[in-house]
Amino acid sequence: MFKDSLSYSYTDTSEEHQKMDRALQREINLAKNIQTSLLNGKTPSFEGCEVAGSSLPARLIGGDYYDFYPLVNGKIRIVIGDVMGKGIPAAMLMILTRGAFRSAAESTQNPGETLTSMNQALYEDLRTLKSFVTLFCADWDPKTGILTYANAGHNLPLIIKGKNNTVEELPKVKGIMVGGLPNQVYKEGSVHLEELDTIFFYTDGIVEAQNKKGEQYKLDRLIQTLLHNKDKGVGEIEQSVMDSVNQFTEGVPLKDDITMVILKVSKRKADITSLNSPVIR
Repeated sequence: MFKDSLSYSYTDTSEEHQKMDRALQREINLAKNIQTSLLNGKTPSFEGCEVAGSSLPARLIGGDYYDFYPLVNGKIRIVIGDVMGKGIPAAMLMILTRGAFRSAAESTQNPGETLTSMNQALYEDLRTLKSFVTLFCADWDPKTGILTYANAGHNLPLIIKGKNNTVEELPKVKGIMVGGLPNQVYKEGSVHLEELDTIFFYTDGIVEAQNKKGEQYKLDRLIQTLLHNKDKGVGEIEQSVMDSVNQFTEGVPLKDDITMVILKVSKRKADITSLNSPVIR
């Protein structure tokens, strides 16, 4: 524990040190509970689609982030991100990122504008802290089946085609990480999703997880896991990926946070208007 003459007396006893350590541990646990509550909040539920998200920090608390924001036009805005760094500093920046997303999602029309707004809001703070955030933001329209998205330096989500048994990355759109440069304009791409198609958003903690030999899990193994479980519900797919990573790593501690969001188009047709937005349950 660092101490100086302004903060602590050099006559501190061991008991006083233990009290400070216990107080610090309580605060860290409180920070973990706050972060867990924010990440494991309510998820949207609506006809025509299943969606789920989860995050596993490499340390007690982490810097990965995902969120859902139901829009009044019946769409849902999804974001996933990875803050540079780990532990408490990254977790603090994650909370800052969440606030910027919620504010931007409420006031912007599309994913590109959302990332542009977030970069404007966070740039100065991130530069001061010499950090950055990678983000991928997407709007899903269950009425048209179109997923519109923008990217800020994040790895591209995977699309699992339910009818032809293939997995591929979404078409690329360029965009620099949030905090990288000021005054950025983020371009958008779009894809049409069919029944039983699944979009798998993820952070690189999955593909970079290592086993006892120092080998990485890698993208190919993730693709095979997704193909093998593509007919399952989003919760089962999520658990299958985690089981696969755990089996591969054989108990080796994670070096990076693992976060994923899964969106799967169901067989039912959605009938959503601006007066019938996704419901948070």
